[in-house]
Amino acid sequence: LAYRPLTAPWEAALELFRFAGAWAPPPEDVVAGWGAWDAERLLGALLMERAGAAAMLHGPVVVAPPDMPAEDVLAVAGDLTARALTHAGSVGIETIFARPQSLDRVWVRVGFIPLPEAELPRALRGRPGLGLFGWRGGTALWSGRGGARSALARGEH
Repeated sequence: LAYRPLTAPWEAALELFRFAGAWAPPPEDVVAGWGAWDAERLLGALLMERAGAAAMLHGPVVVAPPDMPAEDVLAVAGDLTARALTHAGSVGIETIFARPQSLDRVWVRVGFIPLPEAELPRALRGRPGLGLFGWRGGTALWSGRGGARSALARGEH
């Protein structure tokens, strides 16, 4: 497979999301995306929304051939996620959020942890899905001062 960034208007990725029945943000909210290609066929995609120094990942969606082993499908999802994390560091994104989508193994392998919804910035709230995972880059750590308490202090409740 070949991995490469996707570009606006994100048509190939959005088509893959529709095919898989997965929710995707409106194209105007997407700031970055990555794809896994088998020759000319897009097999996997991951899209990112951004709100300041935070971002929300949508996907990864992987539509693999029937003979592809499950571990290989998870590897594609993991590789797409790793590209998003590398990108985040290069553009000043400190925190990334994602919905589990039964991909807990992928999120945990790359350093995401389960979080309460209160940690999600206001600008990224209202996306469908249950549960929340988060990742902090560099030397950033999660603390009790973030999320709900900080939002209350800033008047964002």
